[in-house]
Amino acid sequence: MTESEADLPALLRELDDPEWLEWPQRYDRRGTAVRFGALVARLEADFAVPCPAEQDAQDSSEYGRVVVPGDATVCGTRIVVCVSKFGSLALVCADNPGAFSGTEEARTEGELDDADLARVNRALVELGYVVVAEELLESDYDGPSRLPSYIQRPTWSDRFFGYF
Repeated sequence: MTESEADLPALLRELDDPEWLEWPQRYDRRGTAVRFGALVARLEADFAVPCPAEQDAQDSSEYGRVVVPGDATVCGTRIVVCVSKFGSLALVCADNPGAFSGTEEARTEGELDDADLARVNRALVELGYVVVAEELLESDYDGPSRLPSYIQRPTWSDRFFGYF
């Protein structure tokens, strides 16, 4: 699923239901697992390497993450793909979430190759994920949900990929 960058903030607000913090009301755990398995298989095929994955995270709005090892990327930095339990949202990061302010900074610093990023994004879109830039997810959260009080400055990333 492709979304224009201008539509993404509205999508985040649409998916934000204060009654359902960890997963959406009509959460399809099995369907999410099947799609995530397809993502792992696709990245392993595209990069010709086993990609470690964690899935079905407890007490989190993140479903799971898959890692493309650094030795399979042009720049030698691993690529981490995080998948939310909400609306098939996905986040692509060089090294780890928060290691850079986003993929643009990672590309500028020579840690993320354009072709590698395009390959990951293509796999995500073809599998029906909505890729949300880390830069947007790190903006201040101003939605209706009450996020845990231990989060000093809540972000949209905390809302859709965080632990509760």
